[in-house]
Amino acid sequence: MKRISVVLGSLLLAFSFHAAAETRVGVVDLRQALFSSNDAQAFSEKLQKDFAADENKVREAQEAARKLKDRLEKDGAMMNDSERTKLATEFQEKVQEFNFLKQRLDSTVAQRKQQFLEGARPEVDEAVKELLEEHDLDLILPSEAVVYVKPEMNLTPQLLEKLNR
Repeated sequence: MKRISVVLGSLLLAFSFHAAAETRVGVVDLRQALFSSNDAQAFSEKLQKDFAADENKVREAQEAARKLKDRLEKDGAMMNDSERTKLATEFQEKVQEFNFLKQRLDSTVAQRKQQFLEGARPEVDEAVKELLEEHDLDLILPSEAVVYVKPEMNLTPQLLEKLNR
């Protein structure tokens, strides 16, 4: 009985290796393809234009805080307590303003990027399905899940080409 189990197990294992050997797998770097696409480039340019003023406000607040800090470090020892306290308070207020503006900008930009990704998802899914059919593959894996891939099985350039159509 034990021999039959071992023989059946061996046969099943042999057949599973044979089936696995026939499985055709492709790999794509979805992030690279999507963010290198023409749509993503246009989105990035629009994003920069839309938030240029906000980025300038963030930079100005950062620069003002830096100047206050430098002044406090340089002249603080020569100031009386009330002047030093006033300058330190101004510095803290500028730091808070900078943090608030930066956090708001980062949050808004992240939200817009997420909207772009969600909008692009159907197009990416369709392009991946086309690659699957064109290359007669059984499976396409994201590159993050793969340790090594032969260059001919990396379909990222073809995916980018499809996204740019």
